[in-house]
Order: sequence, then C-alpha cells, then structure tokens
Amino acid sequence: MHQPLFGFLLLVILPVVFVHPVALGDGPPVAALPKTGEQVYWEVCSACHATGVNHAPRFGDRKRWAQLAEEGQAVVTAHGWVGVRAMPARGGQPGLTLESFARAVVWMAGGAGIRWQAPDATLMAAIREEEKKRMQKLAKH
Repeated sequence: MHQPLFGFLLLVILPVVFVHPVALGDGPPVAALPKTGEQVYWEVCSACHATGVNHAPRFGDRKRWAQLAEEGQAVVTAHGWVGVRAMPARGGQPGLTLESFARAVVWMAGGAGIRWQAPDATLMAAIREEEKKRMQKLAKH
C-alpha cells in the first residue's frame, strides 16, 4: 500500500469510523421514512393486484376500480385494511401501517385514473371510523 494512502486512512478515515459517535451508532435514532404508495404496492399488493389472484382488482383496471370508487375512498381503504372477500387483513402484512396501506390504495386507484387524495388527518379519521364499522359488522356474523 502506498504510504500517502495509508497515512490518509490512519489520520482521516479510521478516527471517523472508530471514534465518531454517529459512526458507532450512538447518535440520535433516525426515523425511517414512510414508504410511498408505489413502494407498498410493489412490496405487498402486487402479489395479487398485478395478476388478479382471487378476483383482486388488477392495477390499471379502470372498470373494476371505478366500481370500487363508488363506495368511497375511506370505505374501500378500511375494508381492504380489515380484509375483504379473499383479501387478508393488511394485505397479509401485520407490520404494515394504516397510513402506508392508505397510500398504496391511492396509488392503485390512481393507476386506474381515479384521483383520490393522499391520506391526511381528516381522511385517516374517516378510514378509522369505517374500520370500526366494518369490525362491528364482521363481529355480528
């Protein structure tokens, strides 16, 4: 190894790696960025919605998504979140957050030309209210 490069490693790189607290992981925790609807779609939803498995509305299917859109964004999101027809709750991903799920629904609807809003506090409250209604209805059956 060339001496100038070795000296650079000893004087600059190694102290940062072995001494700097952030490099050691002792710094403040960094919050994970929330996933986009597209990311959630590809990681979770596409397994069924890309192919239509068990009659899942396919991504980009304007007719099927238009029918769902008539139910309203909060209802469609809440029902999917709780589980509907052959779809498991949370798309089968117990660690998925409702907000991430809601962003994925917006992205899928957008793929079919439906302009739904990104989830904000008001929409999330409406989705949670629909979730409660759906859970109560399912508990009766």
